[in-house]
Amino acid sequence: MAPLVSVIIPVFNGERFLRDAVQSVLDQNYSGLEIIIVDDGSTDGTATIAKSFPETVRYLHQANQGPAAARNRGIEHAQGSLLAFADADDLWPADKLALQLSFLMTDPATEIVMGRIQQVLISRTVEGQTQTEEFGEPAFSVNLGSAVIRKSVFERVGLLDETMRYSEDVDWFMRAREAGAAIATIDAVTLFYRQHEENMTRGKSTSELNVLKALKRSLDRRRERTGVAAALPTFKLSAEEQS
Repeated sequence: MAPLVSVIIPVFNGERFLRDAVQSVLDQNYSGLEIIIVDDGSTDGTATIAKSFPETVRYLHQANQGPAAARNRGIEHAQGSLLAFADADDLWPADKLALQLSFLMTDPATEIVMGRIQQVLISRTVEGQTQTEEFGEPAFSVNLGSAVIRKSVFERVGLLDETMRYSEDVDWFMRAREAGAAIATIDAVTLFYRQHEENMTRGKSTSELNVLKALKRSLDRRRERTGVAAALPTFKLSAEEQS
């Protein structure tokens, strides 16, 4: 029997992008799927769009608390044994779940499967039409949207840090690695990251994005007992990457 996958989509004023993001998840054509849209206090037409989807798409609303809090609420309501994430302005490739679930099902010891991220630029033509263009090479990067994660990892590691508006995913992945989570990578694109003028991280400095803060937190935790930062477990590689 196919495991239930809970897909959590946090959104704040994402009416421009939400429909395409949800559709890219529905287009996976996977039967064991629940989609949880967590509206983080939107003031645009997000709610109307979110409520227009089939019954398999659940809609939750909360006062604005940031993406970490929105994702945490989705995790708390998720019924699946596997969790996946999609930001409202990103897209999933059509074969994302097929590739990552295949890896998880054939290797029960693996707890997290990550793939590559392809940057996609969204712009408007002189006629006012939206156009998209892939740029750069697909790369590995810490992003919840590129992963499929066993819910048991969150039960062991804990939820996302709601005090962090940025890089809460980096912080969580560092905690997961410190806890010994078995993480594998596959050499395939599992997330299209759409770049546009409304990105939350657009124009933010490294300091503002909290990346260094998340890494320092990890170093400090690993130094607590001995004064020396313990090494983190290495990632597993897919068969394609090993060959």
